[in-house]
Amino acid sequence: MKSFPFCRAFVLPFCILLCLASSESFSQAKRAAAKDTVWIYITKVKPGKQADFEKFVHEIFFDKASKLSAKEQRVFKQTRVLHPIKAESDGSYNYCFLMDPTVPGGDYDIESLMKKIYGAAEAEKYLKMYNDAVIRPVI
Repeated sequence: MKSFPFCRAFVLPFCILLCLASSESFSQAKRAAAKDTVWIYITKVKPGKQADFEKFVHEIFFDKASKLSAKEQRVFKQTRVLHPIKAESDGSYNYCFLMDPTVPGGDYDIESLMKKIYGAAEAEKYLKMYNDAVIRPVI
């Protein structure tokens, strides 16, 4: 009988991933259904600023969402951050924010949300960290 190493190498991992994807625990947040709106927002980060940007996103911004209203917390729960695996040709890194689905009437403004979490003075300090890390948002 002929052996197919390709099949053996990929069938088992594929089946495991398929099982994980179909389990409820793998999918933690609501995902878009027909007629829902999904936004994709790409932020370009300067070379060497990935650690600062990731600290801002995960520790300063997303981790403090519990201080917000239930509707604003849904904005965070339904937003995924996709990290780059390699630099772009110019050395920058593109981070993808996937709002899946969007919250109708939800506040997606970073500055507004930061002020609600920290107050105006402290938010300005953290927003400087964010602005120093990004080149520009790419929509």
